[in-house]
Amino acid sequence: MKILKEGDTKKVACNTCGVFQNATFQLRDVPFSDGSGLVKNVLVGVCDVCDSVAVIPHQSTPVIKKQLDKLRRPLEGRVPSHLIDILNLASDQLGAATDFVPSLIKFYIHALSKNEMPASELSGLLNSELAKGKATKRISLKGRYIVEEAEMVKASAHISSTTELLKSVVLKINDDILVRKRPECIKALESLVAATA
Repeated sequence: MKILKEGDTKKVACNTCGVFQNATFQLRDVPFSDGSGLVKNVLVGVCDVCDSVAVIPHQSTPVIKKQLDKLRRPLEGRVPSHLIDILNLASDQLGAATDFVPSLIKFYIHALSKNEMPASELSGLLNSELAKGKATKRISLKGRYIVEEAEMVKASAHISSTTELLKSVVLKINDDILVRKRPECIKALESLVAATA
């Protein structure tokens, strides 16, 4: 890998100009494309014609990753250990390893936040016997939108705590995958497992 320095130049494909242009490498503050944040003082290739960022060299990746990680706030809660067993069994049923569990929960929270699944059923699941038990295991999820999506689901499901939300989502996963074996959910999740394996 060639290490670039400020002032180095290179011919690059500029998306703004739509053609190859000369770019000069310099330090710039670069916003994320979705507007969720900014990476300050990072080395980038700037088009000499339109002055836009045309290329980000590989050596700048760790700085960008560090900033992205700061945006990924955790969503955490403690649940009874048998709920973790349910998640592990559901992952196994889908043909995935236990490391798929965070993705499984995030899939459900995302679908519930987008009204692809009804959030109104969640609070009723908290009345089941499976919702009870000493909370000895921790669930911790990270993602750029997980906290905001969880808040939307809590509001629409009339659930006040993150722990209760996580319990209800696990119980919905249990109902969809292990008890009723809903084909539409299982098919979508098997595709996700295949794509991330």
